[in-house]
Amino acid sequence: MIAILDYGSGNLRSAQRAFAHTGLDVQVTSDPRTCIESDGLVVPGVGAFQSCMIGLEVAHGDEIIKERISKSRPVLGICVGMQILFSHGLEPSRSHTQSARGLGYWDAEVSKIEAPVLPHMGWNNVEADPNSEL
Repeated sequence: MIAILDYGSGNLRSAQRAFAHTGLDVQVTSDPRTCIESDGLVVPGVGAFQSCMIGLEVAHGDEIIKERISKSRPVLGICVGMQILFSHGLEPSRSHTQSARGLGYWDAEVSKIEAPVLPHMGWNNVEADPNSEL
């Protein structure tokens, strides 16, 4: 069973549907035992880095992730759920403008992409080209 950690921040249902679509048994949960004993743990995340860290700590998700990583058990972070695995992050919000402490599994800071045009984020329609070899 794959556990999707519910810590108050994340695209939980989208992740759940994606994993269920593959035929995997998946459960959205904040129960520490379920998260620790699952075959895999997914840590989703939507929002500012610091806000996600606060929610993760309140839900004891930081302890769950630490337990799994210490036993070499799979953890998959999606979006900010992946970013919080780094040592620091800077994703300003209205209440947080400084670098925030992450979980520290990788010693690096997640920072804003400095580019004239940021990557597009959101949903689009995709249409298959009947003449394409793909």
